[in-house]
Amino acid sequence: MELVVATSIGGLTAAGIYLILRLRAFPVILGVTLLSYATNVFVFASGRLAVGLPPVLTDDATAYTDPLPQALVLTAIVISFGMTAVLVLIALGAFLENGNDRVNVEDKRAGEGDA
Repeated sequence: MELVVATSIGGLTAAGIYLILRLRAFPVILGVTLLSYATNVFVFASGRLAVGLPPVLTDDATAYTDPLPQALVLTAIVISFGMTAVLVLIALGAFLENGNDRVNVEDKRAGEGDA
């Protein structure tokens, strides 16, 4: 099971880095999202989750699952959703202003006032 989780984290990280290196806005947003998923799975897996154990120690439980990684991942999901929404709006504004979604487009109006 550890091999499957490690492989999926590595695959998400590799795909995210590949998409971030693209020159279009939409693949960059998808790459950042994939990297956030990889980070969430990594933090969640590092919490040593055990199936069937309660998240809080009670009187009748002999062991428990650490609730801190679960809380951290839940918070990270909410933050990454908000960050993705902001990035989509910034990319949409840049697309409407420039007419394309390339990341490294030079501003066409930069040299107009110099002459």
